[in-house]
Amino acid sequence: MSERETLSSRLGFIMLSVGCAVGLGNVWRFPYITGKYGGGMFVLLYLIFLVLLGYPLLVGELSVGRCGRANLVGSANRISGNKKIWNIIFQTVFTGNFILMTYYTVVSGWLLAYTKYYLTSSIAACTTPAAFAQCFGALTANPLESLLYMLITVVIATVVCCFGLQNGVEKSVKVMMFLLFLLIFVLAANALTLPGSGKGMSFYLMPDWQKFSSNIGETVFAAMGQAFFTLSLGVGSIAIFGSYINKSLSLAGEAITIIGLDTFIALMAGVVIFPCCFSFGVDPGSGPGLIFISLPNTFAKMSGGQWWGALFFIFLTIAALTTVIAVFENLIAYLMDQFNFKRRAAALITGGAVAICAIPCVLGFNLWSRFQPMGKGSTILDLEDFIVSQNLLPLGAVTLALFCSLKYGWGWEGFTTEANTGKGLKFPTQCRWYFRYLLPLLILTVIFFGYKQLFG
Repeated sequence: MSERETLSSRLGFIMLSVGCAVGLGNVWRFPYITGKYGGGMFVLLYLIFLVLLGYPLLVGELSVGRCGRANLVGSANRISGNKKIWNIIFQTVFTGNFILMTYYTVVSGWLLAYTKYYLTSSIAACTTPAAFAQCFGALTANPLESLLYMLITVVIATVVCCFGLQNGVEKSVKVMMFLLFLLIFVLAANALTLPGSGKGMSFYLMPDWQKFSSNIGETVFAAMGQAFFTLSLGVGSIAIFGSYINKSLSLAGEAITIIGLDTFIALMAGVVIFPCCFSFGVDPGSGPGLIFISLPNTFAKMSGGQWWGALFFIFLTIAALTTVIAVFENLIAYLMDQFNFKRRAAALITGGAVAICAIPCVLGFNLWSRFQPMGKGSTILDLEDFIVSQNLLPLGAVTLALFCSLKYGWGWEGFTTEANTGKGLKFPTQCRWYFRYLLPLLILTVIFFGYKQLFG
């Protein structure tokens, strides 16, 4: 086996990890779900559950990767001494990375398409929500156009990964994350100058105790679910980057930095979106259509709206592409670690397989639209997202928590020793009971209420 690649700097590790975590969950789902559940109180609960759920799982996943020096599956096998039960479960949940890409690349393609629409002024004729809905419907109903933009997304990720870990993945994500932070500051500054922006920020940041008290259970569950899903932990998406770093710094401290930057992007997305919504009378809880229908309607009413719309969709596209590239790297590393593929061959296989398997998601909105696997009005994308978000992610998270805390797995001493190796903040060694009992219980609660919400 060839010598394992490493990242060139701590900054590269942080940016790659944040780039993997930052995605549409931060800048698409977080704002509209915050709007749906009353603003500031939801944000407060989200931050609490981020500490209770996201932080320990992130430390666990990074620790497994750094100790095993491989992808999630390879690392778990090395650490556990190839115990069959762990291999079966981790192999199963790892498929979540591939399934995620079969629909995430399609949505990323839509963002690319909207970026082109704004840059070429082809969306200028749209001036009402109905017109923007028709525009988005026309995009998803055209299989060739959706397929084209999905393939562009796949090709970008494949080419970047072909150039290597440092020269391709690390350098490109560093540049994209710099642009991401720059764009979100520019967009937020513009949003805060809009008339009515104060009302939007008040709704966003001030807890609405009356609304919270009338719907406590659903709001708490929604905050718990968002905190759990925002980092995409459980399927090994970030473990791979732990395998690329040395042991000079403790992972407890690194996890706080990653979560802090990820949360900052999510919160800043709210600063961009809520003032726009309140300034132009758009419902911030209007669901996934907020991005492709409602917000474009606000840009149409702004001075220079075409260019603000272009910047916004460039921002979203970059956020999506950093996740795609990071997950592609994880899939490529799996092929290299488990089957000794060369990087270029692994990248081409990954890109080709994702492109082929993403076709059903594209067709689910047009030629195969009669197939509604999750009930009336659902699509293949809904089924794929259900498999990953509601099943593989939480299953992987429960497995990870037990793997780190049970003697039959890694064991608590082995996990905490790895997590606390190096300079910096130390992970508390007294919370083994939390990892073994309470953390899995919280995750199972997310699963239960998720199923209840979908099928209840």
